[in-house]
Amino acid sequence: MRFVKGHGTENDFVILPDPDGVLDLTPEAVARLCDRRAGIGADGVLRAVRTKATGSDADAEWFMDYRNADGSIAEMCGNGVRVFARYLVDAGLAPPGEWDLATRAGLRRVTLGPSGDVSVEMGRPELLGPGEASLAGASFAGERVSVGNPHLACRVTGPVAALDLSRAPDFDPAVFPAGVNVEFFRSVGDRHVEMRVYERGSGETRSCGTGTVAVAAAAARGTADGAEWTVDVPGGRVTVVLDGETSYLRGPAVLVAEGETRPGWI
Repeated sequence: MRFVKGHGTENDFVILPDPDGVLDLTPEAVARLCDRRAGIGADGVLRAVRTKATGSDADAEWFMDYRNADGSIAEMCGNGVRVFARYLVDAGLAPPGEWDLATRAGLRRVTLGPSGDVSVEMGRPELLGPGEASLAGASFAGERVSVGNPHLACRVTGPVAALDLSRAPDFDPAVFPAGVNVEFFRSVGDRHVEMRVYERGSGETRSCGTGTVAVAAAAARGTADGAEWTVDVPGGRVTVVLDGETSYLRGPAVLVAEGETRPGWI
């Protein structure tokens, strides 16, 4: 099995080229690939499939089949889209410029050059009302946000580095029956926040692209549209633009290695 390893602000992925959609990618295989001690190690797997091979009539050449580290299927991944697009251009499978990718959350338009940062149109974040998470016995009020996948963005007053995210935050499963990505964020300047995230299916990650959009939308509630937000995560920094109609996520996408798994290992 051929693979490429990449990351976006240290949210890392194993990319599997599968243009004809022939890989039998079981949850167990995904978990083995993502295992950081016995596998390649990643927060998730990005399978690169031609959209026509999936039976979809979406108007995009490529479909990003994203799986969490535990093998579960997810709707979207903002950092993953950037890394996926960078891989396609680097491999000569797509040109630099502006084009659409198909995801389970719909089409996402990417803009990128031959190298450097990648920008993704993420759609309009949906603010769904208040929610609550608890961590180490403390409760945190948050905003429920959909960015094609579910988020609970909780504002905190102290440094996010002080939070213990070694275990999953608790939340009401009746409110989030499919689980939820929980973000904790704090304002550190004008339209500038810091954030940590516990992702469903992966645990705490160094960054979450959809989570940064959710946090920017929650932080911007009640302010004028058209704002550009800086979001600092443990793995680096991204920019989120909210214009009232849609959102854009811009940040690095880095390919670090490629190779082939040993026969029979998976």
